Amino acid sequence: MLTEDRKRAAYRALQDRIVTGEGRASPEQRARAFGNAGLSPPLDGLLGKVATRPTQVTDADFTAARAAGFDEDELFELVICAAVGQSARLYDASNSAEAGRVADAFRPLRQVRAQANS
Repeated sequence: MLTEDRKRAAYRALQDRIVTGEGRASPEQRARAFGNAGLSPPLDGLLGKVATRPTQVTDADFTAARAAGFDEDELFELVICAAVGQSARLYDASNSAEAGRVADAFRPLRQVRAQANS
C-alpha cells in the first residue's frame, strides 16, 4: 500500500506528464484544459462538459471541435486533461476538507488545554 506522500507524488507525476509531456496538443492547450479555464469555443463547451457534466457530451461537441481544426489525437489529449484536471480539483478539495475535519476534531482539546493553562 502506498503511503500518503507516495500517493501524492504519483498523482502529481501523472498531472505533470499529461500537461507537459509529449503530445499533439500544445502544453498551453493541455494546461488550459486541465484547469478548465481560458478555453475558446468550441473547446470550452466540450471540455467544460467533460469536466463537470460528462453525461451531456454529444457527438456534436466533437464535430464542432474537429470543424475548428482539432484532430482526434489532440481532442483525446485535451479530454484526458480536462477529466484528470477535474479529478485533481476534487482530490485536492477532499484532502482540504479532511484536513479541516481533523483540525476541527482537535479544536475542543486545544480549547480545554488553553483554559487549563490560563
